[in-house]
Amino acid sequence: MAFKKPSPLPGFGLSLGYTVFYLSLIVLIPLGALFFRVVTHIGFEDFWKLATSTRAVASYKLTFGASFIAAVINAIFGTLLAWVLTRYTFPGRRLLDALVDFPFALPTAVAGLTLADLFSERGWLGQFLVPMGIKVAYTSLGVIVALTFIGMPFIVRTLQPVLENLEREVEEAAATLGAGRLRTFWSVVLPTLMPALLTGFALSFARAIGEYGSVVFIAGNKHSESEITPLLIFLRLEEYDYTGAMAIAVVMLLFSFVLLIGINLLERWASRFQN
Repeated sequence: MAFKKPSPLPGFGLSLGYTVFYLSLIVLIPLGALFFRVVTHIGFEDFWKLATSTRAVASYKLTFGASFIAAVINAIFGTLLAWVLTRYTFPGRRLLDALVDFPFALPTAVAGLTLADLFSERGWLGQFLVPMGIKVAYTSLGVIVALTFIGMPFIVRTLQPVLENLEREVEEAAATLGAGRLRTFWSVVLPTLMPALLTGFALSFARAIGEYGSVVFIAGNKHSESEITPLLIFLRLEEYDYTGAMAIAVVMLLFSFVLLIGINLLERWASRFQN
């Protein structure tokens, strides 16, 4: 009589089953239901017409373009902020470090209202920017500002552990070999930070794509000008146009899957390049 060899990881089967069930219940089943509804109730021609309408394409351009610009801004200045918080000690450092998580705790609607008031024509910053011809509130630029605000913590919190574990001896060795600070950062520090930086960029970008609350109050929501895709889906639902809403939602899902796969491949390449 053959005995079954015990698993080196007790409870692995139960844990795997629970993981698959939970993932299916929360993610796979809802997404699968959306795709099934679109495939069975909308023909390809109707789907293409709804998904590529002038208004929908304009919202795609604004959503993905503003999200990418915001993620790039966060990648640059978030790296500087993480560097300062990690490498320097100064009065108020702990308070500044705590403020990094403020966009996580602040309701997005409150953030949108605050930014809209701050950059309005009579706001604290808007009263100086508007006379210079720089209009932020109720424009596409306001969308970028809001998305930058909500995506900044992802870059900082992703880079901080890497910077804290980075050995100072490597930088000192580069300095003794004659490398300047800029050369040391570019040749020694940046390659080490690149995988974490790409991860933070991906998180910031993905967060910005699905943002709604903080954007609708500062964007102005002008037709085909400052109207983001999540808002357009909401408006379609308010108009009881469920077919149009689902078509646009599927496009967003497909774009998100493609982008996430591409970013993961880029992160893997960066890690291999580092090693």
